[in-house]
Amino acid sequence: MAQLKAGTRLKSSVCATEVMVIAAPDNEVAVTCGGAAMVGMKDDPISGATLEAGGEPPKMGKRYVNEEGSLELLCTKPGEGSLAVGGTAMAIKGAKPLPASD
Repeated sequence: MAQLKAGTRLKSSVCATEVMVIAAPDNEVAVTCGGAAMVGMKDDPISGATLEAGGEPPKMGKRYVNEEGSLELLCTKPGEGSLAVGGTAMAIKGAKPLPASD
């Protein structure tokens, strides 16, 4: 688990996925991709990690949020693994509805 902050870039240990943290909670979180922990851009990938099948791979330019909405990630490079926090899959952030112009 790691303390994340906005602007931090992470990469997957098992595929080509790269993300940028847009918003982060105050507490530590475990972000995974393809079932393996994500690491900093300058860190070495976790050795022996294997890609877990299942889930939807992230799409380039899409924002992903956890259930509470406290963590938001932007996919900067897609890969094969799905994004998760604490074992729970992250969902694509929906667009905000526009105000009525009546």
